[in-house]
Amino acid sequence: MGNIIVAFPRQEDAKSIKNLLVRHGFSVNYICTSGSQVLECLDGMNDGIVISGYKFPDMVYHHLRAEMPREFEMLLVASPKFLSGREENGVLAVSMPLKVQELLRSVSFIEEKLARSKRKRRQIPRKRDQEGKEWIEKAKQILMETNHMTEEEAHRYVQKSSMDSGNSMVETAQMLIRIMQES
Repeated sequence: MGNIIVAFPRQEDAKSIKNLLVRHGFSVNYICTSGSQVLECLDGMNDGIVISGYKFPDMVYHHLRAEMPREFEMLLVASPKFLSGREENGVLAVSMPLKVQELLRSVSFIEEKLARSKRKRRQIPRKRDQEGKEWIEKAKQILMETNHMTEEEAHRYVQKSSMDSGNSMVETAQMLIRIMQES
């Protein structure tokens, strides 16, 4: 399960929601009572969920949302009266009084959304800088000279070695160069 921060101006409210989530198998990393505390907690995380009330002593929820990195999602907990006038996109909301199943479904939905986003980001090929390309070209050149491979065969060899070892192509190329130079 992902990173969860519960943030409400009253610590008792935050503890109640944390305990509810923990009883249902979720792990809550932090409880916060201000927007600035939330932002400090986000520093050490890559992604996660902020379950939030709508107003803190130092800011309101949409200011907090604007300051949060885009890899984080917000679940707003507020009164139906407040939620009816809200036109905020990108913030999921549940109304008070809180219905346990609605909260749990919303948190599960957001966690699944974050997991899909993480998988999607991993599938995007990383762009190589010029230095990385030069390492790969040098490794291919050595393979072509010493093992009499074509450029395509050398490239496939570096690529397959990279996949088999779980290292990037640049790391694999650097390792191949070191090995070939030591021989």
